[in-house]
Amino acid sequence: MVKRSDSTSTGAALKGDLFLESADRQSFDSRQIALLQAIKTSGSISAAAKTVGISYKTAWDRLNAMNNLSEKPLVNRAAGGPQGGGTQLTAFGEEVLSGLQALQEEHADFVAKLGENVQGLGDLSSFLRSSNLRTSARNQFRGSIQRVIPGTVNTEIEIALSRSLSIVATITNDSYKRMELAIGVEVIALIKSSWVLLSAQMDAATSARNQLPGTVSQIIKGEVDAEITLDLGDGKSLCSVITAASCEAMELAEGQTLTALFKASSVILMRP
Repeated sequence: MVKRSDSTSTGAALKGDLFLESADRQSFDSRQIALLQAIKTSGSISAAAKTVGISYKTAWDRLNAMNNLSEKPLVNRAAGGPQGGGTQLTAFGEEVLSGLQALQEEHADFVAKLGENVQGLGDLSSFLRSSNLRTSARNQFRGSIQRVIPGTVNTEIEIALSRSLSIVATITNDSYKRMELAIGVEVIALIKSSWVLLSAQMDAATSARNQLPGTVSQIIKGEVDAEITLDLGDGKSLCSVITAASCEAMELAEGQTLTALFKASSVILMRP
């Protein structure tokens, strides 16, 4: 979607991408924008996935990530299997898509013109590749700190993900000071899917600090593991990876109500 300019002298290519940021937070890139456009055109997740050349699962993953990192839901999701489920952009999603597409056109022209005058991009591209920050955490949420309880060694932090949804993290007092955290500061919360336990008992007694009820929206079974996605409401979702044997024993099915359990110490915080 972004134009390239090839250098005849070095064989290198100048490439650029457009990111939507707010206060230095990266929210959307060209791949996500393309998926939103495909959903708008087709009204189907499966059809949109084929259009942009990704799998149905990858499309769901990107939609979940976009909604989790957005202050408002971008899509109204309706699971419908391989034939799609009539998914549509929300009014907010329409506004975001329209604005980003206009910016993309301007950005592509800028990159193309800049590429005509840039030489020797090999070293530059190698540097940029090494400076990218990535994480393997399956669940990533953006939120703001709404409550802080200091302790002797650790600090408990409650993060609001939406008006009705929040999670709790426990970090060391040293990390709290070093990250300059405080009420109102926005953070990214990371939770590995293997750290999320599932329970069919909504009132089960447990020491897990975080207990989030949700509805099973997707199940992907493998020979060893099963990936379960819960719709938490407010456009947020949470992924848990459990054993295939546990999935069968619990007789999990889409539409079922479960509680996701994870410790406060399992939540990793990043400050954008």
